[in-house]
Amino acid sequence: MQDTSFPSATAAPADDPQHHGLYRARRARLQSVMRDMDMPVAVIVDPINILYATGARNMTVWTARTPARYLLVFAAGPCILYDFFGCEHLASGLPTVDEIRPALGLCHVSSLADPEAAARQFAAEIDDLLRQHLGQERRLGVDRFPFQTIDALRARGLQLRDADPVFARARAIKLPQELPYIREAVRRVEAAAAEMQAQIAPGRSEVAIWAEFQRRFVALEGQYTTTRLMQSGPRSFPYFQECGARVLEPGDLLCFDTDALGYLGYAVDFSRTFLCGANAATPVQRLLHARAREQLEHNLALIGPGIAYAEIAERAWPVPAEHQQSRYYAVGHGLGMSGEFPNIPHRKPGQPYPLPGVVEPGMVICIESYIGSAEAGQGVKLEEQLLVTDRGCERLSRMPFDERLGGS
Repeated sequence: MQDTSFPSATAAPADDPQHHGLYRARRARLQSVMRDMDMPVAVIVDPINILYATGARNMTVWTARTPARYLLVFAAGPCILYDFFGCEHLASGLPTVDEIRPALGLCHVSSLADPEAAARQFAAEIDDLLRQHLGQERRLGVDRFPFQTIDALRARGLQLRDADPVFARARAIKLPQELPYIREAVRRVEAAAAEMQAQIAPGRSEVAIWAEFQRRFVALEGQYTTTRLMQSGPRSFPYFQECGARVLEPGDLLCFDTDALGYLGYAVDFSRTFLCGANAATPVQRLLHARAREQLEHNLALIGPGIAYAEIAERAWPVPAEHQQSRYYAVGHGLGMSGEFPNIPHRKPGQPYPLPGVVEPGMVICIESYIGSAEAGQGVKLEEQLLVTDRGCERLSRMPFDERLGGS
């Protein structure tokens, strides 16, 4: 059923007022978690954390590796965005940003080869703002700043804490305002994946087929993909091989993982394996797909509110011995505006389970399956994206499995 409480496929830009309720709700959620976890203020450079806190987006991929913009957020006070020089106008209409200042370049290049001096100037300004708003409070949350910046903040007597646990907690539980956007993001990525699937044919390269997904994905306001996970034929085993120039042949398997940061920054992560050409699937291919599907459905059925991560691992589908060495590294993982908490590892015999806690309503969980055969030299990758509710789970990803491999 189409959501009607939410913008259509011709939605306005991210700073349009129709999205402001979403941005306000996320900022309030973050500040509430900061108070609960006793973090009075944080300064963050991770662009996804900035996007979550404010809705402000600018050169996300570049700023993921370059500390060119950052945000100072108080648990009970303002959000001050330091944006890249000349970009201050980009977030000027957001109700979540109380003040915008030009950011200092903190890396070697943007600091004109003097990151220590830039760090000292940055630390002095942050220290001054903390004294203005919090008096003698010295505690400050930080994320992934350069070490020169961390040293400069500590040199001013600030007591630094890792802000990642706070953001992980805030982002792990999706708000009601987020859910229509997440569902829409999934729909758009599924549309791009279906268009790509229609272009799978012998004689085409992996990158040419992947480009069909990218073209439609971007046209539907997708932002970027975080991996290049598409591999065919003998490259489908082992997993995690990046999309390349190999030309597909009739009867090849083609594994595809979306790993897409889609509409309004919400991640979409499901996987399908397709059969290339008009050939019928071989018995081995059908067996691999059947086992991957069995693992997927078995583990999906375990997910629900209140189940412990340790219990999920304990009751997870038993991977046959011949697939153990190449199995996917985790049962599943959280998702939101990227891969998020929790990351649910497999249980290791004789060792205590490393992840405490339980699945909670509002989490988005992706369940993973990879079943590969060293003898056959091929494998099948499947994955589904779920929303955990008070009563159970909603399967967000609904793209059909390839019928020729036994899917539906």
